[in-house]
Amino acid sequence: MKALQLEKPLHWQRVEIPEPPALKPGEAIVRVHRVGICGTDISGYLGKMPFFSYPRIPGHELGVEIVAVGAGVTNVKPGDHCAVEPYINCKNCSSCRSGHSNCCENHQTLGVHCDGGLRSAFIVPARKLHISRTLTFEQLALVETLAIGCHAIDRGNPRPGESVLVIGAGPIGLSVIEFAKIAGANTIVMDMNQQRLDFCKDAIDIKHTVLLTGDGSEVETFKRCTADGALRVGGSGRHRQQQEHESCVELRRLCRAAGVRGDYATGLNFPARPGDASARVDAAGQPQCVVAGFHTDHQADRGRTTRHAAVDHTSQRV
Repeated sequence: MKALQLEKPLHWQRVEIPEPPALKPGEAIVRVHRVGICGTDISGYLGKMPFFSYPRIPGHELGVEIVAVGAGVTNVKPGDHCAVEPYINCKNCSSCRSGHSNCCENHQTLGVHCDGGLRSAFIVPARKLHISRTLTFEQLALVETLAIGCHAIDRGNPRPGESVLVIGAGPIGLSVIEFAKIAGANTIVMDMNQQRLDFCKDAIDIKHTVLLTGDGSEVETFKRCTADGALRVGGSGRHRQQQEHESCVELRRLCRAAGVRGDYATGLNFPARPGDASARVDAAGQPQCVVAGFHTDHQADRGRTTRHAAVDHTSQRV
């Protein structure tokens, strides 16, 4: 079976590897149809990812088809199309047993700590597979990335009409933006890169953008973008439900199934770095603006997602 392997930083090689072995209970063999390219993969290629070991078969953002299942597997069957939750926890350590599986002592990320999806087929714990009957393989490979944006907005719970500030218009920021729009929020995007802000305006119809200059002028721009011009930290929004396009509903269902957990997104002020914290900016004591941090940890059986480099880097990502 063929695979692409990073033998060492900056050096790819095509290799022949054995076919997947016999399945154990709870496992599934998946055929890989699509693989997303993540910032983690790029860092691994460059030799700048501290968790990478070599040689390594990368690939953790995947659209796959089920080939076979082991004993006891009931959530998927051969032929099903799935997104993969690539964060593998042991289920046995004290962290996992106490419900903090994001802190699993034996954690393995596909394509980072262990071999990933740049191969024809491989074995995955069936509990890490999330089925869809409507999404394409390209869309399924995006689920992991979009789950981060879904979780950030679910956690902030903005109400329709509230203003949501997304700091950073990279791939994860774009996923936050999409779910902020679905929530009906007045979405404001801040970045240091004017090209990214122009993309947000032209490609995804964002009316309010803020170029970060570091001279304090951003606050005045925020005020002009919000309903009453007031900024204050505090509060949280209420849960809301609304009608969404069928494909968005399906993406959202899968994103929530992946169950990202933002353990780091708990600050009370603007992040020192994008993703270090999340904050809510209110108007006159009422929830007005959510700052969505997007550096999220994973919770094993519900999984953390990492970021796609693909939304603004490859034509397959939209």
